[in-house]
Amino acid sequence: MTASARDASFHAVQRRLATLIPDAIPLAGGATLELGRQFPQEKPRLDPPELIEGGAVRAHAVPGDPVARFRAFLDGTQTSRVVQYVAGIPVVHASVAAVIRVRNDRRMRTWREPLVSRALYAPLGMLPDGARSALMESGVEVFDTSVNPDIESIHPFALQDAALTSVQRHRSALERELAEEWVSAGEGDLYMDGGISESADVARSPLVVGVVKTHQQLYVHGDDLLTLFSLRAGERSSVARVSPRTRTPVMSWYLRLRDNGGRDPLWGLVRVECAAVESGSSVAASTSAKQK
Repeated sequence: MTASARDASFHAVQRRLATLIPDAIPLAGGATLELGRQFPQEKPRLDPPELIEGGAVRAHAVPGDPVARFRAFLDGTQTSRVVQYVAGIPVVHASVAAVIRVRNDRRMRTWREPLVSRALYAPLGMLPDGARSALMESGVEVFDTSVNPDIESIHPFALQDAALTSVQRHRSALERELAEEWVSAGEGDLYMDGGISESADVARSPLVVGVVKTHQQLYVHGDDLLTLFSLRAGERSSVARVSPRTRTPVMSWYLRLRDNGGRDPLWGLVRVECAAVESGSSVAASTSAKQK
């Protein structure tokens, strides 16, 4: 449905739904689902990449002093809460946003307008007819999470996970839209929080570098794990081509930002993504430049 101009904040929507669905169970609106144990996570796994620098994963020092190359920074945010339960089924309210901040003379300003969305997420096919109609009359956009093929049961936590998955996808869509606008404008190098391979235009642009800080999925062979864990601050791994299914291939490598003494082996580690190139000489040049 098309969202109206009515207040779409959590408490405003909760009050309207309390009137529209008086038999539902309203909630006080505590911690967000992103902080709770129901937050969906990928299963940890190894995914061997295609090495394009050398025949094995090695540690490489990144020489030279750091140089500020990035003109702008892109990030997104999301906040999700259960607004009420209808027959035990959670109805989730979420606020999703994405923004690009540009650096000028050591000051940051917002590039164009941030993209913001507030909506309800629920498995519409599981709700009573009256509740489904009430959601449509709530004055905010409604997304049907029952189309998620990963729902394994009608357990409330499973349904919350399905809602969070939908929220994450919409956040990624907003970030992708902004990144594509930046690439089209061609205004300089962009640091993107997260991977860049979801959009072909972004993944193929020399202007965008993605920085991934979570490592549920590691792009290494089993025997290369020790090399990855042993990286010291200021060292990177060999460059590889990462080709996720249904996404655009990119070049990628791991970079240790801080020594992890006394912490877990992935602490202080990020994975960098940038546009894939063909020649080995271009790989070396791009790797050196993009990390400064």
